[in-house]
Amino acid sequence: MTQNILVAYGTTNGSTRRIAETVAGVLRERGMAARALPAAEVTSLERYDAVVVGGGLYGGRWHRDCRAFVRRHARALAAMPVWFFSSGPLDATASRREIPPVRGVRRAMERLGVTEHVTFGGCLEEGATGFIARRIVSSGKGGDFRDFARIEAWAAGIGTALETGRRAG
Repeated sequence: MTQNILVAYGTTNGSTRRIAETVAGVLRERGMAARALPAAEVTSLERYDAVVVGGGLYGGRWHRDCRAFVRRHARALAAMPVWFFSSGPLDATASRREIPPVRGVRRAMERLGVTEHVTFGGCLEEGATGFIARRIVSSGKGGDFRDFARIEAWAAGIGTALETGRRAG
């Protein structure tokens, strides 16, 4: 039986969307029905067997759409396999070492029994919206720090966990 996986994301400038689409693509390559959708657009988790939630980090907090998604769907999320990811460091630190989840994400993980969290580097480039984002880019501190090989490997690990967690029947 094909597993239906949701990859819900919150993003302001699109960087996290590309990570979510990459995760969903890897899961589809493994034969799963995976969809990447904006967290704000998801109204029900009824059709999904597992969920990955990913949000950009802004000022030490997860994207507001992810926070709202987790609150809105807490009961359903607590009853299924869930993975979290964050994106945001505008340097290579996320590729060199594990970065723990920010406090709000850690608390949500504990409440829901989330399987795993990972932080990926972020991306902030010319054309970014928001005063602070534009200032970061204009100061020369922007750039693309997403490590797609690492993202794909993490997604493959989710696929393996879901495949081995299947029950015969």
